[in-house]
Amino acid sequence: MKRYCAFFASMNVGGHRLKMTDLRDALEREELEDVETVVASGNVLFSFDDRPSDGLSEMLAYIVKDRFGFDTFAAVRNADEVRAAFEQNPFHGEGEDKQVHTLFLNAPADPAAFEMMVAAYEGRGPERIALGDGCIYVDYVEGVGQSKLTGPFIGRRLERRFTARNMASLKRIHEKMA
Repeated sequence: MKRYCAFFASMNVGGHRLKMTDLRDALEREELEDVETVVASGNVLFSFDDRPSDGLSEMLAYIVKDRFGFDTFAAVRNADEVRAAFEQNPFHGEGEDKQVHTLFLNAPADPAAFEMMVAAYEGRGPERIALGDGCIYVDYVEGVGQSKLTGPFIGRRLERRFTARNMASLKRIHEKMA
């Protein structure tokens, strides 16, 4: 069985509060094995028969909607993909691990829409932004809470849903997957 991590969007932020034990129990009932949550922000490690990540993403989002009543999406990545999420981030090793993020998108970004987003943000803040494969990379330099590069700003311009994790979290999750 292959080991995966599901990075759930909008979980335990805003109004979508969910106990990780409840989420873990729901996923175990769906035949996921070795289910383990990492931090209370929607990171779930699990084992499952080898299957395309997209199908797993849809299945996990459906489970949360069905069992807990809120809409989310889950970016599902295997251990190699989690490692790539920090190793391929061009700001990893330059910025502070807690300020440098990989934003997992629910579908690849259109490069033209990405360039338009970057142009629309120019001059608003010190953040550095780069396009990745199915993700974008952001160095929030002065902190996410201080940034004008907000979720709604990104989501509207890219027309994508996403969930973000910083380098420290991704490294911790990758270690647990090993």
